[in-house]
Amino acid sequence: MTQHDNSPSRTALVVVAHHRTDSLTAHTARRAAARLEAAGYRVDLLDLHAEGFNPRMNTSDQPDWGDREKPYSDEVHAHMRRILDADVVVAVFPVYWQSVPALLKGWIDRVWNYGFAYGRSKPRLAGKRMLWLALAGATSDDPVVEGMQAVLETNLSEGIAYYCGFSQSTVGLLTDAEERPQRVDAEGNLLVGEAVSGAEREAQYADFDRRARELVEKFVAEERVGA
Repeated sequence: MTQHDNSPSRTALVVVAHHRTDSLTAHTARRAAARLEAAGYRVDLLDLHAEGFNPRMNTSDQPDWGDREKPYSDEVHAHMRRILDADVVVAVFPVYWQSVPALLKGWIDRVWNYGFAYGRSKPRLAGKRMLWLALAGATSDDPVVEGMQAVLETNLSEGIAYYCGFSQSTVGLLTDAEERPQRVDAEGNLLVGEAVSGAEREAQYADFDRRARELVEKFVAEERVGA
C-alpha cells in the first residue's frame, strides 16, 4: 500500500473548553482525539484556553445583519478555516448550569457567525457532523439527568448545529464526572458525598473512559454507515 493510501482522508476538529490541562475534560478530549486518529482521521486539537481564545464579543466580530460578507477579525477567520477544513467537529466541555461554559459559548458566538455558519441559503457547514461530549457532575441515577439531556439536545443540536446546516448532531452526556458524587435534593440543597479513592476511584474513571470511548466509536461508526 502506498503512503498516499495510508494518509488520513478526513479531518476531525476536537475543541477543548476547559481552563486546566489536567482536567477530566482535557483528558477526555485527548482520548477522543486518539480514538479518532485510530479510526483514520487527521485530528486538529483546538484547546481554546491554551490558545488564548477570548470568548468576549467585540465590535470587529459583531454580526452586521445588513452585510453577511462582513470581514471579521483575523483570529475569527483563522478559526473559521479550521471548521471548514473539518469533516466532523467534536466539542468536549463541562456542563455549567445545564449549558456550555462561557469559553465555548463565546467561541460559538464569535466564530459561528452570521454569513459564515448561518444566514445563507446554502450553508457553508452543510454535511458536517457534530459530537458534543458533555461532562456532568451529576450521578447517573440523579433525576436531573433526563432533563439535562433534553435541554442540551435542544440547545446544542436544534439551536446551534442543525441551525448551521450540520447533517448530524449527537449530545453525549457523561455523568459521574466528579470524584465526590453530588445531587440536589427536593428542597434545593446540594448534597455532596464522600470522595472515592483507591480501587473504587480507578473503577469509576475506567467506566467513565469506557463510556466516552463508546460514544466516540458509535459516532465514527455512524459516519461509516452513512457513507
